[in-house]
Amino acid sequence: MVRKRKRRLGNFVYRAPSKIHGNGLFAKTTIGKGDYIGTYEGPTAKRDGIYVLWVFEEEKDPVGRSGRNLLRYLNHQDEGNAEFDGFDLYALQDIEPHQEITFDYGGWEES
Repeated sequence: MVRKRKRRLGNFVYRAPSKIHGNGLFAKTTIGKGDYIGTYEGPTAKRDGIYVLWVFEEEKDPVGRSGRNLLRYLNHQDEGNAEFDGFDLYALQDIEPHQEITFDYGGWEES
């Protein structure tokens, strides 16, 4: 994966209505395969809820964050075009401008 760079998330992604569900997160510019997209920012979550992302590591308690930045608008897709490494999001493939950015919730999507 490409090294993280500090950049303003709103400069290259935006929220808009999604064909998948409600609002989604879309690319403003081309994002290359392996590129760092952003970090899921927010306070530590004490329980599950809307916009909570949980990170599971072997032999550790799960850690959740209640999303407060644009990444909270990511929608589920079985074969998403991005994935999390901890709370950092990376592109699994090239993502074109105005293409929705998605990831596999891994069994945690709402029913």
